Amino acid sequence: MNNLPFHHIVRESSIKKEASPLLLMVHGFGSNEQDLFSFSRELPGEFTIVSIRGPINTPGMGYAWYDIYFDLKGNKTFNIEMAIKSRDLILKCIEDCSKKYNTDINNTTLMGFSQGSVLINAVALTYPKNIKNIISLSGGIDPSIITLSKEDLNNLSFYISHGTDDEVLPFIQAKESLNFLDQNNIVYDFETYPVGHGVCPENFKSMLSWLNKKIL
Repeated sequence: MNNLPFHHIVRESSIKKEASPLLLMVHGFGSNEQDLFSFSRELPGEFTIVSIRGPINTPGMGYAWYDIYFDLKGNKTFNIEMAIKSRDLILKCIEDCSKKYNTDINNTTLMGFSQGSVLINAVALTYPKNIKNIISLSGGIDPSIITLSKEDLNNLSFYISHGTDDEVLPFIQAKESLNFLDQNNIVYDFETYPVGHGVCPENFKSMLSWLNKKIL
């Protein structure tokens, strides 16, 4: 099952006679397509859910969308070219899903965690035409992989959440990265939770409530 750019798993939509909304899941560094897909049983049945696997193998049998590097002082950098390539392939994935799974090309929700969150934010801000909702969990905005679209960005709805005790993607850095959205007058919902790098039950409940309102 791989006519898409990435290996993937699918939960079919309850909608059978017309194109369904697409929910595309993008996991974090070192994880895989099963991670966010564990949410699928709780998510609205109208969505066709497609969870994709990163193209890069990482230690511990996981996957990533782009390589991350640390110098001897612990400073982090990453492969920008690889990140942009993954960003663009996610756009192709959305287009291919409309053909393979009869999803509505103009009704896509992106859900990402950590590295996947950084990536889906870049997809939405670079290619907003087919994107409606963005669920950005424990991630951030990185302008170096965004070519800000000249198209109208007001159709984008962002749900962004972060743990205040996150040591992987520190809360302060993540919050500061939202300045990019403020500077471009992009509206978003931002929630914080007293947890580390993860999604607590309260976070999931709030995200689900937000998403259910968007599906109506």
